[in-house]
Amino acid sequence: MKNKLLIFGDGEIADQALFYFSKQSEYKVVAFIADNPTEDKFKNFPLVSSKDFEKDFSNDEYSIHIALSYRNLNKIREEKFKYFDKKNYNFASFISDKSTILTDKKNLGRNLFILEEQSIQTGVKIGDNVMIWSNNHIGHNSSIGSHTYISSNVTISGYCEIGLRCFFGVNSCVSDFCKIGDDCFITMGSVIGSNLKSDSTSVNKSTTIFESDSKINRMLKKKYFNS
Repeated sequence: MKNKLLIFGDGEIADQALFYFSKQSEYKVVAFIADNPTEDKFKNFPLVSSKDFEKDFSNDEYSIHIALSYRNLNKIREEKFKYFDKKNYNFASFISDKSTILTDKKNLGRNLFILEEQSIQTGVKIGDNVMIWSNNHIGHNSSIGSHTYISSNVTISGYCEIGLRCFFGVNSCVSDFCKIGDDCFITMGSVIGSNLKSDSTSVNKSTTIFESDSKINRMLKKKYFNS
């Protein structure tokens, strides 16, 4: 018999969590929780308030998964995690069986949401409440701080230390042995080759576009396609 699961959230991430937990997990979703629900159902499941859900869903019978986005640089997700932790609820993690995860289970925190096609190598440590979207590489002996969000096609090389509540945009890359402080915003396409202090933001310049009437446009196309 599957374990009973409550999902906190009533938005896009909660919808994704429902899909993944229903497709591959030891849990059965029974209800959703929100702070101030305006409806009584979400995706045809009961939607209950976080203020009074405990009378129907006790912590000895139900586990919970926090399914929120990176809003406010992951601080809201952290706040809700701590809220339910104080109420002594067990947290459910989703870890896709279509990922390669070579680190020990003892190195994996609670309330993880790790999707398909990851390469997570030996010695990697992942804190609580971390979201890792699809198609990423986390190199050996690196550590990911709690409440961090990693989007897609991100490369974090070996022996990196990532702080709390960080955000990594699509196609960003971190060189080996780098230390990234807390609350850092690594934007899409950023290449990090040195340590970053807490509360830093990295921005990669946009791709340069040469339009059809540009001499450089014609030269490059001739070089690569007419030779």
